[in-house]
Amino acid sequence: QIFNQHNAKAPNLEQAFHRMAQMEPNLDHDVSWFLLPSYWAKVVVALISFLCFANSYDGDFVFDDSEAIINNKDLRAETPLGDLWYHDFWGSKLSSNTSHKSYRPLTVLTFRINYLFAGGFYPVGFHVINIILHCTISVLMVDVFSILLGGLQFSNKGRRLNLAPKSSLLAALLFAVHPVHTECVAGIVGRADLLCALFFLLSFLGYCKAFRESKQSEGHTFSVFWVLVSVVLGAIAMLCKEQGITILGLNAVFDALVINKINLLELIRKLLYKDKALENAGLLRKGLLFRITLLMCGGAGILYIRWRIMGTGPPAFTEVDNPASFADSLFVRAINYNYYYSLNAWLLLCPWWLCFDWSMGCIPLIKSVSDWRIIALAALWFCLIGLICQALCSEDSHKRRILTLGLGFLIIPFLPASNLFFRVGFVVAERVIYLPSIGYCILFTYGFSLLSKQAKKKKILAVAVLGILLINVMRCALRSSQWRSEEQLFRSALSVCPLNAKVHYNVGKNLADKGNQSAAIKYYREAVRLNPKYVHAMNNLGNILKERNELHEAEELLSLAVQIQPDFAAAWMNLGIVQNSLRRFEEAEQSYWTAIKHRKKYPDCYYNLGRLYADLNRHIDALNAWRNATVLKPEHSLAWNNMIILLDNTGNLAQAEAVGREALELIPNDHSLMFSLANVLGKSQKYKESEALFLKAIKANPNAASYHGNLAVLYHRWGNLDLAKKHYEVSLKLDPMAPGTKENYNLLRRKLEQLQKKGG
Repeated sequence: QIFNQHNAKAPNLEQAFHRMAQMEPNLDHDVSWFLLPSYWAKVVVALISFLCFANSYDGDFVFDDSEAIINNKDLRAETPLGDLWYHDFWGSKLSSNTSHKSYRPLTVLTFRINYLFAGGFYPVGFHVINIILHCTISVLMVDVFSILLGGLQFSNKGRRLNLAPKSSLLAALLFAVHPVHTECVAGIVGRADLLCALFFLLSFLGYCKAFRESKQSEGHTFSVFWVLVSVVLGAIAMLCKEQGITILGLNAVFDALVINKINLLELIRKLLYKDKALENAGLLRKGLLFRITLLMCGGAGILYIRWRIMGTGPPAFTEVDNPASFADSLFVRAINYNYYYSLNAWLLLCPWWLCFDWSMGCIPLIKSVSDWRIIALAALWFCLIGLICQALCSEDSHKRRILTLGLGFLIIPFLPASNLFFRVGFVVAERVIYLPSIGYCILFTYGFSLLSKQAKKKKILAVAVLGILLINVMRCALRSSQWRSEEQLFRSALSVCPLNAKVHYNVGKNLADKGNQSAAIKYYREAVRLNPKYVHAMNNLGNILKERNELHEAEELLSLAVQIQPDFAAAWMNLGIVQNSLRRFEEAEQSYWTAIKHRKKYPDCYYNLGRLYADLNRHIDALNAWRNATVLKPEHSLAWNNMIILLDNTGNLAQAEAVGREALELIPNDHSLMFSLANVLGKSQKYKESEALFLKAIKANPNAASYHGNLAVLYHRWGNLDLAKKHYEVSLKLDPMAPGTKENYNLLRRKLEQLQKKGG
């Protein structure tokens, strides 16, 4: 339904109205910048935003991508689609105590679609979608900035007028090439921020579409339908990432300032003096109260539904995630939160020092007013208070509107990350600045227009801004290349956050995964030095030391890890492995059971427990432990193999055969299982079937000396002596020291010689 609809019938009304609009204060008037038609402006923005991040298209899965995508069961076809609505962003149940309560089902749904179309975890498709999303958002910014900077005015045909084409192009370019956006675009997990921003902007543009200029009555007509569409799009934005809900507040601010042209200072005065003429201030005119009621009811309904799905429990964050929020002193908390705000502001102003993670000592706490970093807080609030005063008190309504909208888009989307309403799980995160950077671009562009107005040599100023854009393009390209692999990403952080234990931990983990244990040890030790309670670094370092047979130091580290975090199941299991190697079997058994107590479904721990029982000749207990491992993880090849081998060695050939066949049904392409079952079948004199399995195993792994050696033994028993000789020789060629093979080969040669003599 359209309220207060009128038809204007004047032949030249559109041109006359456009001329009247141009007489209003205009940002473009003194700006020496490119003037392009709207279509070409959008093409330029799209191409430049693509240029910034194109080199990330074939990057790997890095950092949080592993947990959010590769290890997230919600992406797989076997997981019902309905589960996405009850799981968090990482695939855990929202009701779980360990859930971070990040409720982003629509983002996870796009990951799932990516996975299904690609037929697996191939990162190219994921990266391409992220780049396309950022380009699309940057193009939409041309329209958004034209409204925020030039105002919302329409021709008599209902076409929206772009009253600031130069300024909107500049602001959109600033947004498109801002290096702080690299994490959202080049990091696949940043999809949440991109989708949220897309629907955030669509909600804003939908809200603008609700209005039409009326020439025969004061103000605008409006459509309830488009207001409701805007609320729905805001809800979709929130289902992509939590920040999305803030668009409803920004729509209300936009309505008050642009549609109703309310003077906030005047309104505050009237409220303070209880002036009954509030209607004259525009509060009750033009349907503002009705629209704000719709926005508030919509927002409250969305939040209530999310609260019912998510549950009331807060997310479980630790002190290392956000140390300031765990400080006992209110003063320390407040001063550090404000310092974090100043760092976010600095990243917008000078996005040169970028880091994938700012936690764990990267930013030491400010604990006294004598800390020199207090200057950053003072500078931030000096600038903010100055801007707020100008936004409220300036006599220029155009200036008031732009500054208030700039501050609104800078501050309101940042509120969910501010620690003011709830504790967040990070110190500083570049991804959360994606939406607030809209406000920064508004303020920068307005500042540029003011400087242009005062400057005598406007072209020099324009060249300087063009230089900033080019530097940002190069910085984006460089930063995108660093996000292509974990090694480059983690190493790039060492110079930015050398005190961050997590950075050293991740560099060490990357080196360990590549087999460079010596270098990994160095970084793990530094991580533990920087954070003596970093249990994950202790666990990984203990693991490497265990593999290098430095068992006593490994035991010390793992024991300390479980003292610091008694429910750390992986550390308990690794401690059990070390104690087993030290032949302290009772302690090892206790450690394994403690690990299982803290993680009920722990197949690897059951596997290691089975190995302990096998060493103690407790065969029944060993078989039960391995059976538990295969129940919890049916593809646990090592557990299946150990069961087959133990049953084989104890003479239970029929049972070993049954277990082997069961294992191969579940893991049909596992050559080690084929080999184990072939041995059992050979002992049971099922030569033909055994031969087929041996040959299949050799085809899958042709360089395994034991496979050829055992097949030779089978042929030897079977009487196929020529084939036996052939495979003995292949086995000895692959491994001249293979135990028993040389003796068997010599026996075979003597037998062949005897046969030749008899034949002769």
